[in-house]
Amino acid sequence: MQKYLLALLLALVGCRRAEITHYQVRKTAETQAPAFAPPGMRADGIPDSPAASLASSLAWTLPRGWSERRAAGVRYATLKPAAGGKIDVSVVVLPGPAGGELANVNRWRGQIGLGAIDERDLASSIKTKAGGISVYDFVSDGNKKSRLVAAILVSDEMTWFIKMLGDETSVASSRSDFLHLLRSLRFDAAS
Repeated sequence: MQKYLLALLLALVGCRRAEITHYQVRKTAETQAPAFAPPGMRADGIPDSPAASLASSLAWTLPRGWSERRAAGVRYATLKPAAGGKIDVSVVVLPGPAGGELANVNRWRGQIGLGAIDERDLASSIKTKAGGISVYDFVSDGNKKSRLVAAILVSDEMTWFIKMLGDETSVASSRSDFLHLLRSLRFDAAS
């Protein structure tokens, strides 16, 4: 009983002040990030793309009206279709198997609210100059539909993901151009 009363007394005494105290600490040379970039990292703190070390890089022919912007880190490029609406097209590269095809396909399905599939429902491969790619096309359920069309290419100890995600109508209107882009995939000498 005495311990309980002592704990209660300490809690009441220690909780008198209702204000919040904050402090400002000046940055010193010891607390600032280094001006140089460590190996595998750009000076702005963004990791280099795993593709930076390859002898060749993934290339494609953009459909008419599309634009592209090179990115950093694992996002190799961002592509913009000619169609308007909510739509994102990304080219991502990861080292190794990147979790495997089934895990990535089920993660994509989860992004648009669909359940998982099993190994026998995986897509068949289509041929490109870059090698065989698996292509997936999923539409979400419900009134406001999302659509995802994606491809997986495994090459040179890297896994490339080319993915188009957005509103169902925007993705549907860009689907044939996206498939044309996928068929144009090839590896060019790295610059």
